[in-house]
Amino acid sequence: MAESIEIFPVVVLTRAFPARPSSVPEIQDFIRRCLPDGPLPEADQRELSRTIMDVLLAAAGPGGKIQVSCRTYPDRVEFDVLPSVVHPDGVRPNESTSTRSELSGAAPSSFAEWITEVLRREGVTREAAARQLGVSVKTVSRWAGGETEPRLRELRRVQDRFGDMPFR
Repeated sequence: MAESIEIFPVVVLTRAFPARPSSVPEIQDFIRRCLPDGPLPEADQRELSRTIMDVLLAAAGPGGKIQVSCRTYPDRVEFDVLPSVVHPDGVRPNESTSTRSELSGAAPSSFAEWITEVLRREGVTREAAARQLGVSVKTVSRWAGGETEPRLRELRRVQDRFGDMPFR
């Protein structure tokens, strides 16, 4: 007796992002565009956010990149988040951008916007945040003003103190 084979359509989108905090809004946008039925449940958002931050931190370095892949099946969506692989010829695979239309969302548009909101929400001054994070007040002010972003080792301390930048 012959077994039947079912074939399901699958859409795969993959994009590489620089391993730095400013990539988080772009990653969020990419993920939103991959979700056909709206945002992920909160627990899935937290897990995906944690995974992305861990991979960002692991891929830190001058040329570090991470790769986010989205596989859309008829009944589910799967994500892979990995450090981007460099081939022997120095070419990084899948550095294309998506051309699908953007979905709206309430996620912060930048690290500066996120850190400013977190400090305001928690009632923490820039001075107190600087002490807690082991950086200068000027550094926190530059982050909040969008002039600079934390290095990935500093980002780990920010994440440990204030939590992950949300993915919606």
